[in-house]
Amino acid sequence: MFPVGGYDVMVLGALVAGAVLGLVGWLLAKRLGVAGWAAAAFVWTVVVIALVTLIPADADPGVVLAEDRLPGCSFDIGGPAPDGFWIFSGGQRLLNTVAFVPSGAFLVLAAARWRSAWLTVPAGLVGLAAYSVAIEAVQLELARIDRACDATDVIDNVTGAAVGVGIGLLLALVLRPWRDRHERHGRAPVGRGAGAGED
Repeated sequence: MFPVGGYDVMVLGALVAGAVLGLVGWLLAKRLGVAGWAAAAFVWTVVVIALVTLIPADADPGVVLAEDRLPGCSFDIGGPAPDGFWIFSGGQRLLNTVAFVPSGAFLVLAAARWRSAWLTVPAGLVGLAAYSVAIEAVQLELARIDRACDATDVIDNVTGAAVGVGIGLLLALVLRPWRDRHERHGRAPVGRGAGAGED
């Protein structure tokens, strides 16, 4: 029997993490502005993904014998996928894609404050892809969590993260996280007149 499981555990974990990271975001925002909130939100989305993918959906998944464990990941790309669960209805592939969209968006908003964002964002996207691969590897190794390793999930996760990055770029143009940096240092953003650092 796995130590914990069930949707109520997932929701409780998400709420606790949200409360803690909400406080962290508030503290960071005092120094980093929008980027502070975005960084805390990014970490929260990563935690929620772990809760949803690594905690058994059934509170008592039972025992999976070693000899009954799947020998490897499924590479049947786009093959049959189950329906989602009651928290989010819809096909599993859609859910796997949507789950990573917020992470991609908050990644951009957190990084856009610095000039190194052009390097940080692609590296972060690679990191999210590696995170998806790691989740699938854990699902394969820990048969007791009653999850299946599927290469299609990685493709859907990375697609969602990439869509999120696109959304984040649009949001960054609206929220302009880099403005906080210029205003905090008393400089006007490039292309704006002196004293234009304040709106």
